[in-house]
Amino acid sequence: MKDEVLATVSASTPRRWLGVSMLAALGGLLIYTALVRPPAVIGWQIFLLAIGGISLWGAERMYRATAARVELTREVLRVTTGEIIAPLAHISSVDRSMFVFKPSNGFILRLNTGAPGRWAPGLWWRFGRRVGIGGVTPGAQSKVMADILAVMLKERDEGAR
Repeated sequence: MKDEVLATVSASTPRRWLGVSMLAALGGLLIYTALVRPPAVIGWQIFLLAIGGISLWGAERMYRATAARVELTREVLRVTTGEIIAPLAHISSVDRSMFVFKPSNGFILRLNTGAPGRWAPGLWWRFGRRVGIGGVTPGAQSKVMADILAVMLKERDEGAR
């Protein structure tokens, strides 16, 4: 029962393809502009090529990352690839409020301890003691996961008293 999946968050297909295609289109347009109509200063051409390459790299990263799902169990928040985002014991709070820095259609977790930075574009990120879940995901899935997490944290904190 401890490995039972309570909630999942996955990228919706239309949003996934829209995000990937927009990043790829941006990269393509920047590279095209740098090669077909190069700026007068070579530095700007190098800048356009670099940003175009970074955009194409980001599109490829988003395509790979959004193929997975985020799963919530009674013990951990994990990705279907097997990577653990955060054990529930390390999560101190969940925040879905409007004025918090969070991914689109998502929520923020605050951890008790810092963790190595990680980024799965369009799905989740972790930086220090903050974890963001969301991006090209449906808001309803994120809301359900955040609500279940909030209840689990409240039960844990009441049980600790």
